[in-house]
Amino acid sequence: MKKVIIIGGGASGLTAAIKASKDYDVTIIEKNNKLGKKILITGNGKCNYWNENQDVNNMYHSSGDYKKIINQLNLTKAHAFLDSIGIIPFIKNGYYYPNSNQAISVVNALVDETINNNVKVINEEVIKVEKKDNKFIINNKYASDYLIVATGGKAAPKTGSDGFGYEIAKSFNHNIIKPLPALVGLEVEENIKELSGIRLIGEVNLLINNELVQKELGEVQFNDYGFSGIPVLQISSKAIKALDDNKNVFISINLLPNIADDILGLRSFLKVQDKHLNNKSISQILDQLFNYKLSNYLLKISKIDSNAKIEKLSNNELDLLCHNILNFNFKIIKDHGFENAQTTSGGVDLKEINLDTLESLKVKGLYFCGEVLDVDGACGGYNLSFAWTSGLIAGEIRGDTNASN
Repeated sequence: MKKVIIIGGGASGLTAAIKASKDYDVTIIEKNNKLGKKILITGNGKCNYWNENQDVNNMYHSSGDYKKIINQLNLTKAHAFLDSIGIIPFIKNGYYYPNSNQAISVVNALVDETINNNVKVINEEVIKVEKKDNKFIINNKYASDYLIVATGGKAAPKTGSDGFGYEIAKSFNHNIIKPLPALVGLEVEENIKELSGIRLIGEVNLLINNELVQKELGEVQFNDYGFSGIPVLQISSKAIKALDDNKNVFISINLLPNIADDILGLRSFLKVQDKHLNNKSISQILDQLFNYKLSNYLLKISKIDSNAKIEKLSNNELDLLCHNILNFNFKIIKDHGFENAQTTSGGVDLKEINLDTLESLKVKGLYFCGEVLDVDGACGGYNLSFAWTSGLIAGEIRGDTNASN
C-alpha cells in the first residue's frame, strides 16, 4: 500500500487523513502534543464549523478559479463527511455549531475517526522536507509516496501556526502570495483609550482612498488600540491588503444605524428628544443613546459644551455633532497582529495548484489544503468550511499528470 504523509493535524489535515486512509497508509506529523488545537479556539470555543449560505463572495483569494474548489458537489461531500463522523449540529441563523456547544466535540469526532481508520500520528516538529527518487523524505527519516501540506498559515501562532508550510512550498519553487493577518482587529492613528471597553451596534464602513468598498452591520468593540468585533473583522482582510499597498484606509462608523443615516434625520430626532425630555442638556440626551464616555468624546470632538441645550446650538454646531455620530471616522494604520488574527490571507498561489485535485502543478504527489493556500473567508464558519472541503479534495489523492516531476 502506498504511503501518504500529512504535515499538520488541524482541521484540513485531519479531514485529508480520514479521506486518504480509505486507500492509503497514512501518517500525520504534528508538532503539537494534541491534534486539532486550533479548532478548540474557533468561535470562542464553540466552533462555528459551517454556514448554510456558502456564497463564494464570502471567500477571498488573489488568483485562480476558486469555484473549482467551492462548488455544490464538493460542499455536499463536505457536509456529508461532517455528518458521517457523528457531528450533530445546532443551527442558529444558518450558523452551524456542535450541539454540545463545545469545540472539543468536533475535535473528538475527527480524532476518533482518525484512530478508527488506523492513521498513525507522529508528535514531532518538521524541520526538513525534500523529494528523492520519487519519494518525499521528512526530517531525513520518514518516507512517503505522497505529501499533503496542511500546516495552516500564520494566524494564532500559539496554536503552532508559524508559516512553515510556506517554506515547504517555496522549497518546491511555489510562489507565495504575501501572508497577512485576516479576521483581526484594526489599530487606528487617533488615541481612543478613553473609549476602551465600549460595545455598540454600529454600521461599519471601510473607505480605501476615499472610496466606500465594504459595509458591515453588527456589534463594534472599542479597544485601547482601535476597533474589533465581527463587522470590523469582516472588513479587516480588505483593509490590511490596502494598507500593504500603501493606500489610505479609514473606518467610518454610523453609531446610530437604527435611528438615522443622514444628518437631517438625526437632527430631527435629537430635536424631538429635546422637547420630549423637557430641555435637558445635550449631554443628558446623548447619555440616553450612548455610553457616557462616548457621549463626552463626541461632544469634545464636536467642540460643544456638555451643559448646552440643543435649542441654543447653532445649525453648524448641531450638524457637526450629527456628522460625527453618523460618520465616526478614524484612520487605520495597522492590523492587530497575527497573534490576534483568526486566519491568514495570502498563501500558496492558486495558479500553481490543480484546483480539481489540489495537487501541485510543479511537483507530482505534492498536495496543499486548508489555510496554507491563498484563500481566506469571512466570519461565520467559512474558513472551517474551506478546511473540510479542501481536506477532502486533497485526501482523495487523484494525482495530476501535469505536475513536472
